[in-house]
Amino acid sequence: MNNQPILNKYWSSVCRHIDPYVPGEQPKGTKLIKLNTNESPYPPSPRVLEAIRNAASEDLRRYPDPFSDELRKAAADYYGIGLKQIFVGNGSDEILAFCYLAFFNPGERILFPDITYSFYPVYSKLFGIPYKEVALTRDFYVPIREFMTDNHGIIIPNPNAPTGRFLDTDSLLTMVNYNLDCGKVIIVDEAYIDFGGDSLISFINRFPNLLIVHTLSKSRSLAGLRIGLAFGSEGLIEGLFRIKNSFNSYPLDRLAIAGAAEAFRDREYFEETRGKIIRTREWIEKELAKIGFIVIPSKANFLFVAHKNVSAADISSKLREREIYVRHFKKPRIDNYLRISVGSDEEMEFLLKNLREILGAYKG
Repeated sequence: MNNQPILNKYWSSVCRHIDPYVPGEQPKGTKLIKLNTNESPYPPSPRVLEAIRNAASEDLRRYPDPFSDELRKAAADYYGIGLKQIFVGNGSDEILAFCYLAFFNPGERILFPDITYSFYPVYSKLFGIPYKEVALTRDFYVPIREFMTDNHGIIIPNPNAPTGRFLDTDSLLTMVNYNLDCGKVIIVDEAYIDFGGDSLISFINRFPNLLIVHTLSKSRSLAGLRIGLAFGSEGLIEGLFRIKNSFNSYPLDRLAIAGAAEAFRDREYFEETRGKIIRTREWIEKELAKIGFIVIPSKANFLFVAHKNVSAADISSKLREREIYVRHFKKPRIDNYLRISVGSDEEMEFLLKNLREILGAYKG
């Protein structure tokens, strides 16, 4: 699809001037190795698939539960929190959009990192929220002290994407506490938290200004169902429900609710598959370093890497010719880095084989 929009005289001024989010490429084909969108290399739990099949019944003629109580109850049991402390939506992206409407005011500036999930500035412009991008350090750490300043809200991804860097709990809570008396909401986007980090969900009772956002797309292999969750005080969750019920009363369908609830119940499968991904990540990190890559330590299901001698653009292009897709961000400060999703061991072996061949051609 052509990325250059065709200007239409019927568009609103917002539509004319918005710079939309560009999703990761979804190439077609059965033989390609797809390591560009941080999906799980493993299928959903068999119990999840069975729950979806059972939900595909004549009840589909009825609207789903607008509160998704089955899913919220399963998540509440899993995390040991109350039902009223959980909100669910059509992917974490939708929940983030609701957050902008629920907690941020037009004309009041919010903060988020300069190298991070690129939907944050898109939503800011869409909803008329001014923002400041706080520069990461040279080695891609989030400078937490820079967020302890005048603001009207903060979004912090942890682990960060696309870098994979993780912030420790004490640093984050220091920032949350700083903003507590100011009445500013701190949103911690924990899309990748299950791959080695410590979630802040256990602190939502202590900090009523703290909202945690999760997705089931990564660690629970459900990118195709579009399931997001938010965890916070009852006041914050009620705010999200007010926006949801003014926008879309039924964000999750019956199949999604049933499948997602079962994903929380099948703890054994979850621990097995995320454990495999973590072990593969730790192994591939060492192997990439052996062939000349600088690898940023990651707590996510991807690695952020740059080769010492060959440009990221060249490597990405050569891999694509071999039907191996990785993510190359053509942006300042990171245009020589690649983000590589952690696939299965077989996929990563194939990647390494091809990288060695590609890099070998530059030695001559």
